[in-house]
Amino acid sequence: MPKKDNMEIGLAVIGCGTIGRIRAIMARDYPGVGWLGLCDINEDLGKKLAADVDADFFTTDHEELISRPEVNAVMIVTDENKHVDPTLFALEKGHKHLFIEKPLATNPLDSRKMVEAIEAAGADAVVGYTQRFRRRFLTVKERLSQGQIGPVTTVVTRAFMNRMVPIATIEKTNERNNLTPMVVSGTHSLDMSMWLMEGKTPTSVYAQSVDTALSYLGTKDSTLGIFTMDDGTIFSMNISWALPIVWPGSVYGLEIGIVGTKGVIDIEDTHRDLVMATEDVLGAGYSPEGFKPKFERHVDFLTSYPPGDLWKGQLWGPMREETNAWYARVHTGLETPHATAAEAHRNLVCTMAMDISAKRGERVELPIAEEELGL
Repeated sequence: MPKKDNMEIGLAVIGCGTIGRIRAIMARDYPGVGWLGLCDINEDLGKKLAADVDADFFTTDHEELISRPEVNAVMIVTDENKHVDPTLFALEKGHKHLFIEKPLATNPLDSRKMVEAIEAAGADAVVGYTQRFRRRFLTVKERLSQGQIGPVTTVVTRAFMNRMVPIATIEKTNERNNLTPMVVSGTHSLDMSMWLMEGKTPTSVYAQSVDTALSYLGTKDSTLGIFTMDDGTIFSMNISWALPIVWPGSVYGLEIGIVGTKGVIDIEDTHRDLVMATEDVLGAGYSPEGFKPKFERHVDFLTSYPPGDLWKGQLWGPMREETNAWYARVHTGLETPHATAAEAHRNLVCTMAMDISAKRGERVELPIAEEELGL
């Protein structure tokens, strides 16, 4: 088999915040990236990153960057509700290699439009579901693929999150309509569960929510739901992102139980096996630009920040694996476990269907038309 010619990457990174910074630093370190351009509407923030990574170009206009002749791959790492325009513009310009942060969009009609445009263009667009790149979940995926517990009949998923995430995410925008625990954060654990149940299609969901602690932000505290799959499998998907700021989990604590006809896989991913307590005040586990926690934290479940952990200013963990795997996907054609745009759209529809079910107080049949999902 002839060796594939490697494609030198001319990379446009749209968004220079916390995650954009991480991915841009890794781009500069990746030997297949020959040109790096950055864009952010916050000029000071973007120029700081451009200087730190010795970027070849910076602008506050995403169309200017995406139109550059050097660009052949685009990463869209803006806020959750700002993915649509740069994605569609990149496709208009003929770009075939796109990486888009999750969720694909926060409006289901926009999300469907993006998937249709991606498919029409024949583009290879992936979405940032970082946890797929953790060793434990890849191991579980392989065991399930080998049929070692038999056909799966039941899946139970529980996610607990520190409320720093909704506070930091929602306070920085007035476009809060669909920024719910399921759409913004539950999508990670739902994607993981759907990926591990690959081949099963949800046919209905019934969910309930509560909004006691975070109602002042216009969002829910918790959403719990049960999906029924097309083969009769039942899937319980539960999330609360209202745990107090002093909760030791920096961001995410996850438990997944998968029961098959001849076995079970029980995943405990709460990070309670590595605990630090100190008289010093710990910073926020989730700390985007401008966010300062209002309470002191003295205990931490180490390794509970989903992107990974720092060593001498370098981030090591699943986001490094995910980012470098995408660069290799573009550069060499490597097959990777990234989520597709179609899978990301399915995740958005499922999370919003949970919110709709909770709002109506009734079971929702799936698939559901995107037009019905307006909240």
